Amino acid sequence: MFNTVLVANRGEIAVRVIRTCKAMGIRSVAVYSDADAGARHVTVADTAVRIGPPPARQSYLDIQAVVDAALRTGAQAVHPGYGFLSENSEFAAALEQAGLAFIGPPSAAIRTMGDKIAAKATVSKFGVPVVPGIARPGLTDAELIDAAGDIGFPILVKPSAGGGGKGMRRVDDVADLPAALAAARRESAAAFGDDTLFLERFVLRPRHIEVQVLADSFGNVVHFGERECSLQRRHQKVIEEAPSPLLDPQTRARIGAAACDTARSVDYIGAGTVEFIVSADRPDEFFFMEMNTRLQVEHPVTEMVTGYDLVEWQVRVAAGEKLPFTSDDITLTGHAIEARVYAEDPGAGFLPTGGQVLGLLEPSGDEVRVDSGLAQGITIGSDYDPMLSKVIAHGTDRAAALRTLDRALSQTAVLGVGTNVEFLRFLLADDDVAAGRLDTGLIDRTTFVPAPAGDDAFIAAAAFRWLKRWPSAPADPWDVPSGWRIGAPAPTGIRLRSGDRTDHVHITGVPAEAVARIEDGESHSLSARLDGDHLAVTIDGIRRLYTVAVDGDQIWLAGGGRSLVLEEVREAPVRPDDEHSGDAELVSPMPGSVVAVGVSNGDDVTAGTVVVAVEAMKMEHSLTAPVDGIVELHVAVGDQVKVGQLLAKVTAREEKAQS
Repeated sequence: MFNTVLVANRGEIAVRVIRTCKAMGIRSVAVYSDADAGARHVTVADTAVRIGPPPARQSYLDIQAVVDAALRTGAQAVHPGYGFLSENSEFAAALEQAGLAFIGPPSAAIRTMGDKIAAKATVSKFGVPVVPGIARPGLTDAELIDAAGDIGFPILVKPSAGGGGKGMRRVDDVADLPAALAAARRESAAAFGDDTLFLERFVLRPRHIEVQVLADSFGNVVHFGERECSLQRRHQKVIEEAPSPLLDPQTRARIGAAACDTARSVDYIGAGTVEFIVSADRPDEFFFMEMNTRLQVEHPVTEMVTGYDLVEWQVRVAAGEKLPFTSDDITLTGHAIEARVYAEDPGAGFLPTGGQVLGLLEPSGDEVRVDSGLAQGITIGSDYDPMLSKVIAHGTDRAAALRTLDRALSQTAVLGVGTNVEFLRFLLADDDVAAGRLDTGLIDRTTFVPAPAGDDAFIAAAAFRWLKRWPSAPADPWDVPSGWRIGAPAPTGIRLRSGDRTDHVHITGVPAEAVARIEDGESHSLSARLDGDHLAVTIDGIRRLYTVAVDGDQIWLAGGGRSLVLEEVREAPVRPDDEHSGDAELVSPMPGSVVAVGVSNGDDVTAGTVVVAVEAMKMEHSLTAPVDGIVELHVAVGDQVKVGQLLAKVTAREEKAQS
């Protein structure tokens, strides 16, 4: 057995591999780029080596840098995780040349399965069913177009190299095929340096089902059952589960045997995944798609239903051990479902997000597992994949696993970074998902609109800011934000924005007994207590608990199964003696009516000029220009206005703003 293993990866998979190394008593070595110097996988490893600057090609994809790090630290073996160099046959060969064990398959198997055309030809010889189509090296556009009619439409144009859906095109009519081929060749050449294409029949209502296999150097091959990976967006998996709700026991046995034959066809050693496509309309018919010659992101669901640690067995097989069990010894117990947590904004077309992790909530429990590379204080940048962690749940059956996963996701939050957690819970609640009616196009047919922040979130964020203003020691009652005055109370007003909504929250009283009002709406009873980053608020008798983090004017709230960010919008100064350096907004300090407008729209005014006067309860308040500039009016005499409503904007003159 190895005594030192280098993990040639980062993030959650590096942390996960290191965990098994520790359990096996193996010393672990992490590698990191400058962007990951403080990353979690670096801190949990026994030792760590810097391998380059942030760009992956200059660090995690630098074969020589990784090999040198292994040799310098005395590692006998290297685990590649997934992604980066995990399916690079040159990397496997370089390790072998350096006398290091590769915890993965032989380089020849990687080369064969990395070429989808060669892979289809190889597995076909072993009787593994493949999708009808045409696949051979060097096919021209004319040859592909001629063959399309015999294959039948719709067809799928696919690149021979690479993965992740790049270069793939669905074509429903022969007239659209030439343009699709040209576009696919351009994208494939740009992404993989290879524009070789082939065609497959497009399986209607396709489901993506994969089988986990493991093979040793003695010719033994076993499978651990299948995983359902049909919930995908843009060919990227989002939610995976084991076993598939589609397959019956007979089909499960057949597809498992086909996966083992696929591994035998290339003399495979180690853990790998054979991917099949299955029509939802014909679940007993499956076709080989490709083989991933590495561990898969979704391997935890297989581990949870079988009880086997796949990383441990990867290490043992690489160290020369013989598998002591067969496929018949492996039983599937219960059901497991995994959700991938991404740094992305589902409300903005799933664009990547980023930022510093200000606070972190991750679930726990007997039936819950979290594979995570997150830690408070690290920065999520744009250099690498946006996947942050995986939340996995197990249950006695599929319905129980779904409930457990939803509850676990309700306890998951990455404060400071926008994530897809709310979208994941939305997806789990979908009727088709709950019923197991899945296909690879389901997410694309689903419309998701994030729920806006409610009044409770606005009041909680305002209460947090309000509590922060209370002095820690006895103080002048005029300085305490209770609203106490000799006459009418003077509420603390906090202006907040979330999405398209901007409102004032007014709070009067003491933390144990206060009143909160949003704009000039109804009053709500409020009590609030802050303990570090934990905020407890009781609004109209309902208690809510939040974890809070702050980034400048942004207030991040995690609680009630959601994670929200609200921004405090600073009030524009309205006193002529205030110092100003830029544009300013004049907002109404109270609900009332506009009784006077002292300027015309577009006027050039100086600081101190009365712009608008508002009257309420027989009291008149004049608002003056805080800076020299051009006025933009938003109200007229007689208008009724709310607290915080924008009355006018003064755009500072350029020379004044620059000074």
